[in-house]
This record gives sequence, structure tokens and C-alpha cells, in this order.
Amino acid sequence: MVLASIVVFLVSLLIGALGIYVGARIIVGARDYDHAIVTALIGAIVWAVVGFLVGWIPLLGPLLALLAYVAVINFRYPGEWTAAAMIGLVAWVTVLIVLYVLAAIGITGFEAVGVPGV
Repeated sequence: MVLASIVVFLVSLLIGALGIYVGARIIVGARDYDHAIVTALIGAIVWAVVGFLVGWIPLLGPLLALLAYVAVINFRYPGEWTAAAMIGLVAWVTVLIVLYVLAAIGITGFEAVGVPGV
């Protein structure tokens, strides 16, 4: 049971990192998948912590969690806040597409670690 949970977490993290990698490659030309994995992990932790602390506040809580996630991307990749937000948007769309395909063929559920809201 624990091993299965670890495997699901790692696969979800890799899918989330794929989204960040694609976004960073398109927006700022970054080509390091390992960097995307670490960014996804840090982003997931920050999203969870901020969500736990202020997520219960209607509208403001989720916005602060999203802002914290984009701040992680902004810190980890070159460019300004706009580039970080675009990386996050491309990551989200990429992960949605990957998860839709995987769910459609029955491999996984529709969720991933490292990209919020998915």
C-alpha cells in the first residue's frame, strides 16, 4: 500500500514536471527536465502549505496559493512574473492534455502533483 502510494506520487510528480518543462521550454527556452522536477516538487509543497494556511479564505486563499506557486516558478526560472505565469499556464494545459489521454486509455486518474488544480 505504501509502495503503491509512493509510485503514484512519483508518476504524478513526473507528469507535473513535464508540464513545467514544456512551459519553461516554450516561454524561456529552458531545457533541463531535472530543474522542472525540483520546481514541481517545491511548487507542490508551497501550494499545499499556503493552501493549508489561507486556503479556507474564500477567493483570497486560492489566489494566494496560486500566487505562491507562480512565485516558485518565477524564482526558479529566468524572466519576470509574466513569464512565470505563462509557464504555469502552459504547464497546466500540458498536464490536462497528458492526463486526459492517460485517463482515456485507462492508465491513470485525472490528477498530478506539481501543477495546481489538476
